Amino acid sequence: MTEELGASETAQYTSITTPRAGLPGVTCSAKDLQQVAEDLSKLTGPIAIDAERASGFRYGQRAYLVQLKRGNKTYLIDPTCFTDLAIVQEALTGVDWILHAASQDLVCLAEIGLKPTALLFDTELAGRLLGLPRVGLGTLVESQLGFKLAKEHSAADWSKRPLPHDWLNYAALDVEFLIELWKVLEVQLHEAGKFDWALEEFTYVRDNTLPITRSEPWRRTSGLHGARKPRQLAIVRELWETREEIAQQKDMAPGRVLPDSAIIAIAHEVMESKEPLETLDVLNNRLTARYRTKWVQAVRQALQISEENLPATKVQTSNPPAPRLWQERNPSAFAQLEQVRAQVAAISEKINIPVENLMSPDAIRRILWTPPHSEVELKLRFQELGVRNWQQELVGPILIKALFEPLQKVEKQTN
Repeated sequence: MTEELGASETAQYTSITTPRAGLPGVTCSAKDLQQVAEDLSKLTGPIAIDAERASGFRYGQRAYLVQLKRGNKTYLIDPTCFTDLAIVQEALTGVDWILHAASQDLVCLAEIGLKPTALLFDTELAGRLLGLPRVGLGTLVESQLGFKLAKEHSAADWSKRPLPHDWLNYAALDVEFLIELWKVLEVQLHEAGKFDWALEEFTYVRDNTLPITRSEPWRRTSGLHGARKPRQLAIVRELWETREEIAQQKDMAPGRVLPDSAIIAIAHEVMESKEPLETLDVLNNRLTARYRTKWVQAVRQALQISEENLPATKVQTSNPPAPRLWQERNPSAFAQLEQVRAQVAAISEKINIPVENLMSPDAIRRILWTPPHSEVELKLRFQELGVRNWQQELVGPILIKALFEPLQKVEKQTN
């Protein structure tokens, strides 16, 4: 079977619409979970794992389905039926994990008691290190193994019960070829001399993928840059926090309770209008009507905050500014950034690894904006920023040259 991939690019593949050994039932009883754990402990080889969330529909990022494959056996577990999956974790102690885009699933898996205790292999990250042009799971399975997966339900509400048969097929296919894909990509990493680099990356992902915590999460409201006055920011903050409470109580995605755009619109309208809050159109439309009383209360609370307690319009941060501002604010650092970018791009092309995987652009900017005073200090900064050893070996000399060579030349001329 042949399908057109591009204007002139075609590929041969076998279309797969259901797991080759058949679709397993969903595990949702203690007895069945015990059997799954016993089966997994008897099988050999690594375990392929994936999870489905409902973040666009439900509050938080928890897993609503876990897919496992070891050997030729596939299991689908409904984690909402259990307090945790500790019994499965015990069965997998010391077993290597294979995931695709591991950082997307490790947090929600940890919430239900599943954590890798041995090696982790990330097929998406492996594809990036190999310089493959497209690294989505379906694309990798097609290009590396010759199979075309039926992938149609990625944005589905996985909290729905019972889960439709075709959704379960989709979910099972996420782990159907991970083990074969691991074997192929591992060989290619060895052949390219990148396997040790990959191990460092996989270990970093395994050990450093944690829930994200922010001191003022409301400041990530989309469109916040348009709220320039402290009082507007206070309204946004109160609405955001009220929305968060409702979303958590109702187990709904915050954006389904009140979109960010509505929060910003309310903040603008309240400040510009002289009409009573209850009469404002922005608080009486289809987006705001359901919890209108809550929104009005939140706005009133914001309007009563004293001037000295209003949120700051500019947040003090150690983060470097956007690169577009560097030339004006710090010409020397801008010149170093341009130099480093060009040289990192050259290495990227030479070894066929994306620039962002050679070293985090954010780490490079932080180092150049607040430069270390010595190579020893630079080494410490690398550790603080989580720069892996292989990245230091490739990009470190570029940063050393940009940071310290001009200084060394001046010292020689002075002497």
